[in-house]
Amino acid sequence: MSSRFVAIWFPDLVSEGMIRRRPQLKDKLFVVAAPEHGRMRITAVCAGVRRQGVYAGMTVADARTLVADIQVLDDAPALPGQLLTGLGYWCIRYTPTVATDLPDGLVLDATGCTHLWGGEAAYVEAIQSCLQALGYTTRIAMAGTVGAARALARYGQRQITVTPPGEEKPAILPLPPAALRLETAVTERLQKLGLCTIGHFINMERSVLRRRFGLGLLNRIDQALGWKEEPLLPLQPVEPFLERLPCPEPVVTRTGIEIALQQLLHTLCERLVKEGRGLCKAVFKACRVDGEIQQIAIGTHLPSCQPTHLFKLFELKIDQVAPGPGIELFLLEAPKVEKTRIAQGVLWNHGGFNDNRLAELLDRLTGKLGSGIVHRYLPDEHYWPERSFKEAASLTEQPVTGWRDDRPRPLRLLRIPEPVEVAAPVPDYPPIHFRHKGQLHTIKKADGPERIEAEWWIAEGEHRDYYVVEDETGARYWLFRLGHYAGNKPCQWYLHGYFA
Repeated sequence: MSSRFVAIWFPDLVSEGMIRRRPQLKDKLFVVAAPEHGRMRITAVCAGVRRQGVYAGMTVADARTLVADIQVLDDAPALPGQLLTGLGYWCIRYTPTVATDLPDGLVLDATGCTHLWGGEAAYVEAIQSCLQALGYTTRIAMAGTVGAARALARYGQRQITVTPPGEEKPAILPLPPAALRLETAVTERLQKLGLCTIGHFINMERSVLRRRFGLGLLNRIDQALGWKEEPLLPLQPVEPFLERLPCPEPVVTRTGIEIALQQLLHTLCERLVKEGRGLCKAVFKACRVDGEIQQIAIGTHLPSCQPTHLFKLFELKIDQVAPGPGIELFLLEAPKVEKTRIAQGVLWNHGGFNDNRLAELLDRLTGKLGSGIVHRYLPDEHYWPERSFKEAASLTEQPVTGWRDDRPRPLRLLRIPEPVEVAAPVPDYPPIHFRHKGQLHTIKKADGPERIEAEWWIAEGEHRDYYVVEDETGARYWLFRLGHYAGNKPCQWYLHGYFA
């Protein structure tokens, strides 16, 4: 498949962008100007002022001699970049690869996209009509190289130019040298020698061109003809797993959104199955005709390529997609994918669940109740109980050590031990009773002590002597005494967990 690029030139980008932001300027005669050596130099003009002979580069004083009631607006140097970035993100509905071409253009990599609009001519016309509806004047060209498309958009004779693959050279021959994005000094030198079009010098000996005009001219020629690659810097990285579905008519119903989502999921999952992968995160985007983009996202605990399961996750959030005046393009991308496993259901080292239905259940719970509702913990290599476990990153993460099962551990462990008042014989007898949050607990059974030393390589502190105790109601607790017993100093006791 041959490469196809679209260059979009906005000759009135700044003025039309200001009108879009401030609609009251639509019927006004205005210019945009910036101070330069004590004078106000015009940087952009509206269409009405241009028709009266005012142009960019003229001083405001000279412009007022032609248009007396002209309105002067302050220039914003960052505005062209902001406008192009916003328009570039809007154009992602036509291709995933869009790059800005400062100061007044965009470049789209349309390779493999035009058939979705019924051909190259229909593709380019659709872009132009939509941009005109947004209030922008454009000149658009499609060619097999970025250089040729850009040259034809800015210096061609038509509003829309579609150059067939391989016809870039004859298409650019009548254009002036400036169309190749040459330095001003090189362009002036070519014109002084009477080389007023690209066709006058493109077939000259390369050694002559290099000697007289430098390597820059040769590089631009090579890029325009496709002999040298010209990489694009897209506004956002292109997801390798991305599916697009344009709509012949704008979609405004939930049923239409569901049908589009099911088609995209089916297509994407077919690709994932062929490559032995499953998605862990998916983003569904709906591009509306008014330029707004609605999106919802889901995540899975295990890599999944089951369209039915994924649709159920999305189905919980479809109401968040507001179709507004209508949706003209749907996108489904998977920014995070992983290899699928033959036995995805193995969660722990020692048996457990061997059924993907568990992961699907967790996905549905997460999608309905929130991403922080499900947690999995693994043992960690620490002695102190509150440091002896960590949260797992996924269901498939394997522990580096085993759970300790030679000593009893509470079902519920407090993150921060809570101080309690204790009456206990000394030096190593368990408590007789303890008071926690104002409630007195009389101890009927006790076991201990279990000494756990402080981790001196992490933080300083005294050892702990733990006891498992049971009160008169049958409730069991995990208490510990901090440090050694001292006859003239009361010991500090803490409650650290509940067994039931």
